[in-house]
Amino acid sequence: MRWLVTGAAGMLGRDLCAELARRPGDTLDAPARDRLDVTDPAAVAAAVPGHDVVVNAAAWTDVDAAETREDEATRVNGTAVGYLAAACAARGARLIHVSTDYVFAGDRPQPYPEDAPTAPVNAYGRGKLAGERAVLAALPRHGYVVRTAWLYAPHGRNFVTAMLRLAAERGTVAVVADQYGQPTWTAALAAQLVALGVAAHAGGVPAGVYHGTAAGRTTWYGLARAVFAGCGLDPDRVVPTTTAAFPRPAARPGNSVLAHGRWAGTGVAPQADWQAQLAGALAQLPAGQRAP
Repeated sequence: MRWLVTGAAGMLGRDLCAELARRPGDTLDAPARDRLDVTDPAAVAAAVPGHDVVVNAAAWTDVDAAETREDEATRVNGTAVGYLAAACAARGARLIHVSTDYVFAGDRPQPYPEDAPTAPVNAYGRGKLAGERAVLAALPRHGYVVRTAWLYAPHGRNFVTAMLRLAAERGTVAVVADQYGQPTWTAALAAQLVALGVAAHAGGVPAGVYHGTAAGRTTWYGLARAVFAGCGLDPDRVVPTTTAAFPRPAARPGNSVLAHGRWAGTGVAPQADWQAQLAGALAQLPAGQRAP
């Protein structure tokens, strides 16, 4: 198979490239931003031909900045996705687009199924929803939207590495305890996306929306305590606080827990529990970041 990965230098993109490197015989094109600007329709149209599956991991990820720069954020998260979808439709390629829990309002007490009504509460979510719609409109048979949330890795800037940095700087760390979600290791998501691409290329998976998050649920506070405990630190150094105590420019969904029912019958397994994923990720940290 011939793969094209956009956003390859990002946290998820790195793990996608590592996962695809384990597939002997497959070819991978993972252009950096200076080689492929996804907001340039001509560049996108030239990049897609010759590939069987395109995985779009390129994104504007600064949620707060999107509030004042919504046009720029939507150009990357919405308009550019339309360019990729059109190029894939013209060449018969499958497109896997990575989206977000932020397309939902977050006010539902139960997990969100794939077909739940969308109602984003911030500019970032609106832009990502525009990207979803572009994929589903242009590629009704070959387009796949995979929503994920609360991504982290042992590398890059993310909540887990931030907690370890703060642990080295402060005696206690206050963390929000009233937002619920599913912490998801990028390596686990990358493996699931590659499995989806293989199954889609073989024609065995219906197009549409899927949810790519870990099983189970917790809060940011619960995740922080698990990070401390998993690194040999005292989890009681993490203290709970509220969303209201940390006002941000962009509203956050209170409930980001996603259901995974659509994977049934596809041959692609849902992801493992978030605690198992976290243990695997923490095991890959450099020894200096873990307490004896």
